[in-house]
Amino acid sequence: MFNGLTIEKLLLIGVIAAFVIGPERLPRYAESLAQFVKRAREWASTAKTRVKDEMGEDFEDVDWRTLDPRQYDPRRIIREALLDDAPVAPAAAAKVKPVNAGAPKPLSTLTPGTPPPFDSEAT
Repeated sequence: MFNGLTIEKLLLIGVIAAFVIGPERLPRYAESLAQFVKRAREWASTAKTRVKDEMGEDFEDVDWRTLDPRQYDPRRIIREALLDDAPVAPAAAAKVKPVNAGAPKPLSTLTPGTPPPFDSEAT
């Protein structure tokens, strides 16, 4: 079920709640729970009806299982996104500057009195 919540655990919670609430108030709480469940079902059916009305004929064409967020694996999505990139052409790779081409000189090679290099991308 949800996050390790099983039928046995729900029954145990119900029995403990029945003891805590007591036999005098238990029917009133059970009735309010039943009313809440009825309202939740009505709300869900109303929402489904509204979605059908607003989407029109396209509602039947939607595969709702593909929209289930539980099926998404972030690792798979990233892997597919990285593999879908187009390979770099050899001509474009030749135009790329070497990594050290724009690197500043080490401070030990600067002559005294000259300002250090300015890096506009530094944080």
